[in-house]
Parts: sequence; C-alpha cells; structure tokens
Amino acid sequence: MEIYRVGGAVRDKLLNYPSHENDWVVIGSTPEEMIKLGYRQVGKDFPVFLHPKTHDEYALARTERKTGQGYTGFTCHSSPDITLEEDLLRRDLTINAIAEDAQGKIIDPFGGCQDLDNRILRHVSAAFSEDPLRILRIARFAARYHHLGFKVADQTLELLKEMVRAGQAKHLIAERVWQELTSSLTERSPEIFFQVLKDCGALAIIFPELEPVFREPANPPPLALSVGLYQDAAICFAVLTYNIDSSQTETLDRINALTARLRAPNLFTELARLTALHHQQCRRALSLNAQSLYEIIEASDALRKPDRFKQLLQCCHVIELSQLETGTSDINNEEYPPAKLLLSVLRAAKGYDVNSLVKAGFKGKALGDQLREKRIEVIGQLIRTTT
Repeated sequence: MEIYRVGGAVRDKLLNYPSHENDWVVIGSTPEEMIKLGYRQVGKDFPVFLHPKTHDEYALARTERKTGQGYTGFTCHSSPDITLEEDLLRRDLTINAIAEDAQGKIIDPFGGCQDLDNRILRHVSAAFSEDPLRILRIARFAARYHHLGFKVADQTLELLKEMVRAGQAKHLIAERVWQELTSSLTERSPEIFFQVLKDCGALAIIFPELEPVFREPANPPPLALSVGLYQDAAICFAVLTYNIDSSQTETLDRINALTARLRAPNLFTELARLTALHHQQCRRALSLNAQSLYEIIEASDALRKPDRFKQLLQCCHVIELSQLETGTSDINNEEYPPAKLLLSVLRAAKGYDVNSLVKAGFKGKALGDQLREKRIEVIGQLIRTTT
C-alpha cells in the first residue's frame, strides 16, 4: 500500500500559498484493508475513508467512465491495480494532478509544476469536458489565483467553449452552482470568475440574471472591494446584485429569479433585496430627519434582525467607496458615518421603554402607534445632540 498527498495541498505548497486542504490517495489497497486499519468509510459513489486520528480524507485510487449527463453521470472503478498516474489522469487541471510521497518527492506526470511556474490553468486530458462542473471550477481557480498572474490556457478556454456549445452547462445542478458561486464571491479576485464564464459563453446560460451586470466591461461590480473589506459571501452577493438592472423593480425581479432558481438561503435573498431597496436612503442618512431614519429601521426590520441590518450598512459602505475616485479606503464600518448614525438610531429605538406606555394604558394598535411616535422623538433628540 502506498499513500500520496494530492491535489490542492501539493499545489498550494509549491505556490507557497495558504491552504486548508489535505487530501490523500491510496494505491494498492482495498476497502476491507482500509477498514481493518481503522479508517472509516464515508464515500458512497467511490471509496473514501477518514483517517482514524487526523480525519483527513483518504481515497482509493480510481478511474472514471462517463455514463450519463452532468457531473454525477460517472461510474467509478477502484482496484489495487490502478496506478497513481491513472488516478491523476482523471483530475481536472494539471496543477491539481501533482502528488507528493512520504519523503516529499514530487510526482508530476502531466506538467503541473511547469504550469505553476508559467501561471497557466490547463486541463489534464480531453476527459475534462465530460464534467460540466469543471466550467465553474476553472473559473473559480482563475478568480483565486488571478493576483498571482494565472490565466486560463488558450486550448482550455477553447475546450470550455466547446462544452458550452454542446449544452454541457445546462446539466449543472442548482445546489452545486450556488456552492461554486458563493465560494467564488470570496476569492481574491471574484470578478474574474464571471469574466471567464463570459469569455467561454457560459455566463448567459448559467447566470442569465447576472448578464446585465457584466455587459459593460469598464464598470464591473465592486466585488474585490467587498472581499477586501468584509470577506462575507452574503455581502458580496448583495453588492453584486444591488443594481443588476435599469430599474429597482427589474432588479428585484432578477434577484428573486436567481435566488429561487439556485435555491439560495433566505439570508442571501433578503440581504440582496434590502440592499437594492434601501442603499440610497442609507447612504443619505446624515441628511435625513428622525422620521425618515426610523422608516429605514422599520423597512429593514432592524429591530428584530440587527445583525442583518449591520450587513446592509456594510453593503452600503462598499457601494459608497466604489463610487469614490480612489475606490479604496482603510475606513472600517463603525467609522463609516451613515452606518455610525444608523446604528446609534437603532440603539436609541430599541432602548425606549415600552413598559411605560403599557402602564399608561396603551394597548393594541394604539400602543404600536404611540411606541412609533416615541421612538421617532428619541431619534430626534439623538440627532440634535450629535449635530
């Protein structure tokens, strides 16, 4: 039995790039032997095992045969006779088809090290085109390593175009598309993810709702700025979609269609909608009166969901900075003046003691109306003392 470190851990070690992956391939073993050694099997479609102490994933060497549509349409074959090179051949990119043995020796049968040196993302073999998920994966790798100078190889880009023309992109499952999208939104250069998809013709098929955002290459969304400030996929998604179309109504329709089709978590849908609806008012907070400020609190449901409200203000911060000439800032969200004011307004509104109104005999709608009026009064006092 031989064990090799493979994939991302080897790639990133050679790049001197931070990595949290640690995957292993086992040559010359069987499921029975792995279980006997204390490994726990977790793979259903092919034999993957968790190490009894480290819980790293150890996969038996395998080959794959295309049997159906989509990224699940494969039959995997595992056998002690399968070689390391045969296992590496089924991987997507040459830079992911590098292995390292127990002594630290690098095994690189497909030129991955040279492609690392040349900053090239190149497919290992023609079998790359059998899995449509690789369209998204290569775009994500391009987003991750763009700042290091990586480009998609010309022949790989042509293969991506062929896959799109053959209808491969239509077989992607919503959950995996969403997973790749949200992962890409927090990569170092997230806009490159969409640029690669646009270059190969996949953007209009996989993300038709986002196509208007990338119609003008001179005005990309401020995704990199969002990542640099907050590293939050929900914030990045809201910044991506806040002005997705020419009108607010059309923007909301596109957000609804995209998140429903990809089965996005409610947090993403709600934050994106709130940003599209309220970013202009929030950014103008310093010029608003007490009633208008409280209307923002009401409309965004900030009293019940203060953490989401803070995310909304962070989205507004990114949008504000993206429209400045420099496009960059070291200011954090607490020092962003509209956010500082609106968070103070929220604290003032939450701090009003409703019990005093209950004791005064207010109840039902009258209690709600009176509470709203008192909160606006408190906010008015706050504005007068802070200006």
